[in-house]
Amino acid sequence: MTQHHAASAGFSECLTFRLGEEEYGIDILRVQEIRSYETPTRIAHAPAFIKGVIDLRGVIVPIVDLRLKLACASSEYTPFTVVIILNVAQSVMGVVVDAVADVVQIPHEALRPAPQFQSQSQVDGAFIKGIAKVGERMLIVVDIAAMLTAQEMGVLRTAAQAA
Repeated sequence: MTQHHAASAGFSECLTFRLGEEEYGIDILRVQEIRSYETPTRIAHAPAFIKGVIDLRGVIVPIVDLRLKLACASSEYTPFTVVIILNVAQSVMGVVVDAVADVVQIPHEALRPAPQFQSQSQVDGAFIKGIAKVGERMLIVVDIAAMLTAQEMGVLRTAAQAA
């Protein structure tokens, strides 16, 4: 289904994934592919959440560990750990997640605003598009482009170019 059809049908399609106990959704149109985790090549002086870079068919792709970026409890890398390759702001990047679940359709009216918390944490709630109830599941729908600051996107581009 094209983006136009999905929007006119009144729903969004999201790829769901797990980080610890929480389940998140990301716009399926940003997803390029899903790969098993492979240890990336570390880039000196990169922020801790940038695990390094991989060579994806000749394209150098920076890899971001979302657990570190979102200040989640750290988790072990397991056989279920995957990298979701995304197209974000005219760049390709990979995000490490604990596991991928499925693709769900979320009716626009099912997406509720996320509660706003006053917090000293480094996590900016602006990247949360909303919370959706899908069956019995609560899904945190994220905007990956809003999650990374312009400075962080610049660091990712620099890491890809330096490799």
